[in-house]
Amino acid sequence: MDYNFYAMMSRMKYIDRWALMRNSRNENICEHSLEVSILAHALAVISNTRLGNSLNVEKAALIALYHDASEIITGDMPTPIKYYNNDIKDAFKEVEDIANTKLLDMLPEDIRASYNSIFFKDPADEYLWKLVKAADRLSALIKCIEEEHSGNREFISAEASIRTSIEASNLPEVNIFMEEFLPSYGKTLDQLNPPTTH
Repeated sequence: MDYNFYAMMSRMKYIDRWALMRNSRNENICEHSLEVSILAHALAVISNTRLGNSLNVEKAALIALYHDASEIITGDMPTPIKYYNNDIKDAFKEVEDIANTKLLDMLPEDIRASYNSIFFKDPADEYLWKLVKAADRLSALIKCIEEEHSGNREFISAEASIRTSIEASNLPEVNIFMEEFLPSYGKTLDQLNPPTTH
């Protein structure tokens, strides 16, 4: 029997984000998911190293890697619509759960169990999911910064709104990342990698 899960995952690269906005560079959910995975891993590492926690950093990265996989089926719903009110938000969450179940059904049953707690929240991983959500917001903020630096003013309001939502989360890991690592995203390549002097 053929199983379609991994072939479906490869289609993340065909789903564009920010569909209602004029982009200087398009971003697909495959690229976005990798960035969110890197950021979620970073937040979990910060949590363990700086805040004395013992989170599973690898699982944080994995949850983030698949956090938008349902969009292969649903497409990327623009934020102003998805979060317009609680009824729409709840209905879309149900659609996402159905899409995730459909994707997991594309795996052999003996392998499927290894993916359940990556696609669906396990109460034991509640804090990891919070960090993944924060990483998702950070990725959106980084996109806004990059668009603004390319001269695109389309993302200015989105940036202000996303910054407000990040600050409202009040996660110490995120505050540390914002202070120590976020400023680098406004730098040029030469500023990021200055020539070494002897």
